[in-house]
Amino acid sequence: MKKISILIWACTAWVITTAQDLSFSQFYEKPLLRNPALAGVFDGDVRVTGAFRNQWQSISVPFQTSAASIEYKIPFNQHGDWLTLGLQSTLDVAGDIKLKRTQVLPVLNFHKSLSADESKYLSIAFSAGPVNSQFDPTKLKLNDQFMGGAYNPNAPTQVFERTGFNYWTASTGISYSSSYGEDIKYYVGVGLFHFNKPKVAFYTSNSDVYLQPKLALNGGITIQTTEVNRIIGYADYFSQGGNKQFMMGMLYGTDITERLEDDRRVSFYVGAAYRWNDALVPVAKIDVYRLGIGLSYDVTVNKLSTATQMRGGFELTLSYKANLTRRNSYTDAVQCVGGF
Repeated sequence: MKKISILIWACTAWVITTAQDLSFSQFYEKPLLRNPALAGVFDGDVRVTGAFRNQWQSISVPFQTSAASIEYKIPFNQHGDWLTLGLQSTLDVAGDIKLKRTQVLPVLNFHKSLSADESKYLSIAFSAGPVNSQFDPTKLKLNDQFMGGAYNPNAPTQVFERTGFNYWTASTGISYSSSYGEDIKYYVGVGLFHFNKPKVAFYTSNSDVYLQPKLALNGGITIQTTEVNRIIGYADYFSQGGNKQFMMGMLYGTDITERLEDDRRVSFYVGAAYRWNDALVPVAKIDVYRLGIGLSYDVTVNKLSTATQMRGGFELTLSYKANLTRRNSYTDAVQCVGGF
């Protein structure tokens, strides 16, 4: 028990010190966490998404992460330009001491049409919002609480100056979405998270502990191979405070209904994602009309694979997209943004 408590505390200290961002294996379902300029890059007018992740249950108290977001697209003018209003919220709960991080991040994304005849858009976005971080000190088991080989919860131990703090974070991004012919749609993007370098420390005396800016590079492509089949690929690269992460994934989808209208289509997808030097992630997804349900499982391939027996965690995603009938008057003047 002593070793486990020390390990959990050490991991918590590492998270606090390096302040790395959370991530999802089905990262393509959470575009606002990838790059604020990917908000609104989809077919439709409104998209609501949710995700829940349960990780490392086999070796410790599970690390649980949940997220919810909404994107709402608004015609900006008669020249094909759009605005997307978005909101991304997340809740991350880690380990024995319930280290929590809660954030609520509004997003504003402007899509500039670059062609009157084709779907080509340059999108520029900004996001800023509050973040709260806290932990439960009563769940800690420290060295000085072990006396004569036994744990004494009443033994004098470290007193924490505070067990929670708040800060504001700001991010920006740019993306380009377009198509090649009628069967290929793609996008690329660059984002910069936490460019205001907020202070993140449980001790007010630690004035030099900041959340480092995070650079994000994003890409995605959809290739319609037949009338009912398609291939979808995604990739993200992140660099933050000397740490790097690369994720990529691919899905093969097929329509299993004869009616091919978007609001009456049932499609099934199967594929995998890979987080470099960390996990291989089998993925399955089904789209029933406008509702999408995705399920994945992390197969750990990093240094923890022995302890976890290659077991990572389940992840469930839900998404819903809708068209607004009042937009019909813009059909001829406004091209679809992205189309994913």
